[in-house]
Amino acid sequence: MFKKEIRILGIDDGFFTKFKKGNVLIVGVVFRGGSFMDGILSTKAAVDGTDATSEIISMILHSKFRTQLKVILLNGIAVGGFNVIDIKQLHKETRIPVMVVIRKYPDFGKIRETLVKLGKEDRYKLIQKAGTVHQLGKVFVQLSGLSLKEAKAILDITCTRAFVPEPLRVAHLIASGMVLGESRGSA
Repeated sequence: MFKKEIRILGIDDGFFTKFKKGNVLIVGVVFRGGSFMDGILSTKAAVDGTDATSEIISMILHSKFRTQLKVILLNGIAVGGFNVIDIKQLHKETRIPVMVVIRKYPDFGKIRETLVKLGKEDRYKLIQKAGTVHQLGKVFVQLSGLSLKEAKAILDITCTRAFVPEPLRVAHLIASGMVLGESRGSA
C-alpha cells in the first residue's frame, strides 16, 4: 500500500505557559517512514489563538519538502492550548492527507465545558468537524483524506520505537528541547 520510506511530516508544539499571551513554537519533522529524518520545519502560532491552521499551511506550502510529503501527522488536534487545527482545511489546502494521533481518548464533555468557560466554544465545532475518533492499536486517530486501513498502514510503518509514530516522537523531542533547553515529557 505504502512504501516503507514514504515521506511523512510529523508536527508537534513546544512547551508554553498556559494563560500567558504569546506564541508557541511548532516543529515539523520530515521523515522517511519511521527510520530517517530528512528535515525540519518550524513556525509559531498564538497560544489559545486561531492561527494554527493557517500557520501550518503556510509552513508546508513554503517548504522545499512539500512535493515529497504524502501524509501529515499531528500530535493532537490543537497547539498552544486551544489553538485548534482545522484538519479538513489543512488537507484541502495542502492536498496532503492528515492524521491526528491521540494517546488517550478525549473527554469531549470536559473539553466543551472548558471552551464554554473560556468563551471559545467556536473551537469545539472544529474538533467536531475533524470527525470520528477511531482506536488503532494503542492510539486514537482522526482522519482527513485517509481511510482507516491506510492509517493503520502508516502507523505500522512509523511506530518503530514506541506506539507513537517516530515522526511525532522526534518532533516532540525537538520542540521541547528548543523551548526548554532539553527535551522532556512524552509525545
